[in-house]
Amino acid sequence: MNYRLLCHPDCDLSSIGNAITAERIEVVTLEGPADLTVGDRPSVLLLDSQGPESLTEDELRRFVNDGGAIVSLGADDDDDVPGTVPDSLLSGFVSAPLTTRKILIALRAGYRDAAGRAETQRLRRETATRTRELSEMTAIGMALATERDYHALLELILSQARQLTGADAGSLYLVEGEEGEERQLRFKLAQNDSRPEIPFVEFTIAIDPTSIAGYVASTNEPLVIDDAYFLPPDVEYSINRSFDEKHGYRTRSMLTIPMTDHHGQVIGILQLINRKRHFDRMLETPEDFEREITPFSPRTVELVRALAGQAAVSIENSQLYEDIERLFEGFVTAAVTAIEQRDPTTFGHSGRVATMTVTLAQETDRIRAGPYRSLTFTREQLRELRYAGLLHDFGKVGVREQVLVKAKKLYETDLALIKQRFAFIYRTAERDFHSQRAEYLEAHGPEGYEAYLERLTAEYNARIERLDQFLQLVVESNEPTVLPEGNFDHLLRYADEYYTDLEGNPQPYLSQDEVRYLTIRKGSLDESKRQEIESHVNHTYRFLQEIPWTRALRDIPRIAYGHHEKLNGRGYPRGVHDEEIPPQTRMMTIADIFDALTASDRPYKRALPPERALGIMDEEVRAGMLDPDLFEVFTATRAYERPAG
Repeated sequence: MNYRLLCHPDCDLSSIGNAITAERIEVVTLEGPADLTVGDRPSVLLLDSQGPESLTEDELRRFVNDGGAIVSLGADDDDDVPGTVPDSLLSGFVSAPLTTRKILIALRAGYRDAAGRAETQRLRRETATRTRELSEMTAIGMALATERDYHALLELILSQARQLTGADAGSLYLVEGEEGEERQLRFKLAQNDSRPEIPFVEFTIAIDPTSIAGYVASTNEPLVIDDAYFLPPDVEYSINRSFDEKHGYRTRSMLTIPMTDHHGQVIGILQLINRKRHFDRMLETPEDFEREITPFSPRTVELVRALAGQAAVSIENSQLYEDIERLFEGFVTAAVTAIEQRDPTTFGHSGRVATMTVTLAQETDRIRAGPYRSLTFTREQLRELRYAGLLHDFGKVGVREQVLVKAKKLYETDLALIKQRFAFIYRTAERDFHSQRAEYLEAHGPEGYEAYLERLTAEYNARIERLDQFLQLVVESNEPTVLPEGNFDHLLRYADEYYTDLEGNPQPYLSQDEVRYLTIRKGSLDESKRQEIESHVNHTYRFLQEIPWTRALRDIPRIAYGHHEKLNGRGYPRGVHDEEIPPQTRMMTIADIFDALTASDRPYKRALPPERALGIMDEEVRAGMLDPDLFEVFTATRAYERPAG
């Protein structure tokens, strides 16, 4: 049939019966408004003079808007159009007296209108479909462009391709291997709505025509298969049915599309399986597979090819992004290695500080009360904080090595000089003892010698004991202290004692510089060398400022710059106060101090147990140096014990 003619049961068509047959017109009798539909062929509603009484204007208007046409027959006694049918809805009106010729002319005009309206409706539907597809592709493109997580990106590509085409399942393969090497496809991802419980296992296949994915990768052309179980006999590729047999599945329609980069090189394969008439239907029984699965249309091929192009760009960008991240990671690792090679005594310090700082940030992100309840960290911000932690001490490369690795208050050469001086004084005392004994015997003989020797020996032993005490005190005072404690009055007395050198000149037991170093109350550095060490913060900042960080990492210099600042303004190098110190830096300060107190690999101090270190830090919190809220999170969550994750 070429056309459809809708009319009421009492409509008399006897006068045009032969014409209906000749024109191959299907007559549809209207039993009610529900039958008033536009089919897949031009449709005309023929209204007699009684028709409008059973159909409303809204129903007639909907029929016309859907692409139908209306022809009205006038009554024998009325040449006017029936009043309930507006002129705008009519394609033709046959006035009385009704003749076969007049009716056929009106019907032909109606079919022309219906065909035009149907074409218009088709174009509108097609335009709406293209608009929807364009909107979907734009949304997909934006989603692909903004996704930074590589594995999430792959999931997004496959799920969007399946949703766009109504595919029940799909797979994604990525090409592995560098140029000049033997390349292969890695089965990287699989999705299956009807069998979501199936475990996924990665594997590789060769890029050759023996498999469907390998064939598409080697030819760089899409492949559409209506039924994978009935492949043409002359093709090289085949399908492995073991998955279907094991899981009660039936692979039928397939669409396999290559993903190519901007050089035209295949970087992956997108494979869609079993396009469904209704995307939300599950394929559970053999009947479901028969009823629901439909071939992939040429339009779906076009859409997926466009999506595959976007996906390839996104994958390439994501891989480039990961390469940049690895580059940054390698640079940071090399920088930390350089620091630790200059100062092996702090090996691992930067990594531990970075880990504790990130852990503290993650724990702070979870709290929902207090001044930091609204503070959150993105993945990029945590990475920025980790890099700042790893590089916070890099400026130590600008500090002289003899200052950087100074483990004791005295350098080894200085302590050796004091020990040599002690040995000289000791030998001098021994020489004086024997000389005095010989001189007595020469002057007095044996008379009274025993009493003299006893007294001389007692004086000699007392002198030697005092010399031993002197050396022991020097060795003990040479050890650095964690806190400004200790009394050096006993040591200072030796600075007022003298011995006679080989030229006969009086020399002090300890020089002024030696006394100054040995009486350092905290650490192992005097004020000038402490300032040189503290200058590493400025070196760090200047170094980090020279690096063209990405926008996501641009705050690294600022975060690292203040890790020795204190909230009360008594830190260094700038002496800024709390409002000028960002939360990330406050976290790093807490981690840095804790690690410095508890590290066991530093020869210039004893490692403190965590409880003792936290007690010292609590005193600094009370003194207004450290952030009390962040320190509470640090201690309450024991962030110093757990790795960042």
